[in-house]
Amino acid sequence: MTSVVVDPQIELDEERRLAVLHEYCLLDAPADDELTTVVRVAALVAGVPTATLNLIDESRQCQLTTYGFEGGNSARSDSMCAIQFRAGRFVHVSDAREHPLYRGNPWVTGRLASVRFYASAPLITPEGYALGTLCVFDDCVKELTDDQAGRLIDLADVLVALFERRRQARLNERLAEAAERNRYFTSTVLETIDVGIVVSDAEGHVTVLNRAAREWHGREADKSLDPESLPEHYGLFDAEGQRRLRPDEVPLLRALHEGVVQNVEMTLRSPGRPVLQLSCTGRRLVDDSGRVLGAVVALNDVTADREYRREIEGASAEIAARGEALSAALVELRRSNEELEQFAGAVSHDLVRPMAAAHGFLDLLCGEYSSMLDERAGKWLTGAIRSVERMQKLVDALLKYARAGQTPYQAEPVPLNIVLLDVLADLRTATESSRAQISATDDLPTVQGDPVLLRQLLQNLIDNAMKYRHPERQCRITVSAQDCPDRWIVRVADNGIGIPPEQRERVFEMFAQVDPKQQKGYGIGLSTCLRILDRHQGEISLEETEGGGTTVCLQLPK
Repeated sequence: MTSVVVDPQIELDEERRLAVLHEYCLLDAPADDELTTVVRVAALVAGVPTATLNLIDESRQCQLTTYGFEGGNSARSDSMCAIQFRAGRFVHVSDAREHPLYRGNPWVTGRLASVRFYASAPLITPEGYALGTLCVFDDCVKELTDDQAGRLIDLADVLVALFERRRQARLNERLAEAAERNRYFTSTVLETIDVGIVVSDAEGHVTVLNRAAREWHGREADKSLDPESLPEHYGLFDAEGQRRLRPDEVPLLRALHEGVVQNVEMTLRSPGRPVLQLSCTGRRLVDDSGRVLGAVVALNDVTADREYRREIEGASAEIAARGEALSAALVELRRSNEELEQFAGAVSHDLVRPMAAAHGFLDLLCGEYSSMLDERAGKWLTGAIRSVERMQKLVDALLKYARAGQTPYQAEPVPLNIVLLDVLADLRTATESSRAQISATDDLPTVQGDPVLLRQLLQNLIDNAMKYRHPERQCRITVSAQDCPDRWIVRVADNGIGIPPEQRERVFEMFAQVDPKQQKGYGIGLSTCLRILDRHQGEISLEETEGGGTTVCLQLPK
């Protein structure tokens, strides 16, 4: 048996041709009057009684419209047009019985018809793919003139142009539908949100007011309104609500002329409506060529926020009037908080990096030049490295303390069992080196709090328990929880060296240490924990673990 090798490129081209054919959506669709007219004209040009518009897909020849006979579908293998149409050339056969490619075709032999004269012009798309043919034929032998052949080729081009027009019309319809969906979506969003949206054209005329803006202004958009009249027409005043805005101060017009406005405040005074304070952010609108289309401004109602701020300021003034001492305490508190923030910034930039550099240089000396140092110099160098490392740890502890008080508090449901797993992963090295056994009960709750701060809290407590473990017994740490009516009590219990009762309140003070001689910490860890509990409106206290050690009790309100 002889195998037939098919060129992969031919198969790929046929797949693309079929994809283009189906994209036109012509198969099995009724032909319109224009296509039928072109086929009839083709028959008249050729001087024959029959003509057809043939489209050829994977397996069949579809006679989309015919002239002079009843058309239909037939197998592609029986089609005369399918033999040479992909070559893209005009075919002219005077007597098909004498042509080697066509004499055995069922349209010639009498099985389907008895065609003698046959001519076809291929339907070639702008991309170069043949969709089928414009075919004319007769049962009599016939010759075409060159002029007739040229006119048939022209008519085939007309058919493809009609195909293209129909496809473009469908594409335009889809684009219009998509544009309408987008317009409806945008309109729905604008009408749903509680942010006022105002849009102007390039001359500053108001063209769009969404639902919120219409309710606040008590008016519809008026495209005929002179931009100079916007402050009076819409009741636009300054942030204090005392002076009517000039036209060049209106946020919408500022965005149009300046390009961008951000967080500009104004007061809206509409007759019969509540006075509103609005925060405005806007931007100029331009197209891809840089042509100005207009401007848009978003209005946020900050009336309640400003009223609350005024109440706070009034309360602060009342408190200040009750006593200079309290006022001075507030000033001092603000000053200390600012200094703490400045300290944290200074530490991170001015201490951490130089110490890291110093540590690196000392490591280089120990590594590359250790052979050049005598024993005493080596001890000095080792001592210097330890001092730098201790300073780095102290700075890190101070940073954690500062951040615990200044980090934005983001409350959310926090599963403590998940937090504990993350903490244990962070402390894996310390746990392995101390051979500590850490366990937790199955009833650890989900609490309302800041996940970052709660993770720092548990990490500090477990790290402290391992750091102050008892030298004569294996370190054991247990985390448990108790459900009380209005709060959760979480206990972190260890069997370490313990804290004397008289020291259990003092250890929460900054830099307080039970035994400074041990040099195991800096007296900052528990102070940091206290800060975190304060942020959560909770409490922290110490108890003695049964059998020896310390139990830290954390009370978190529900």
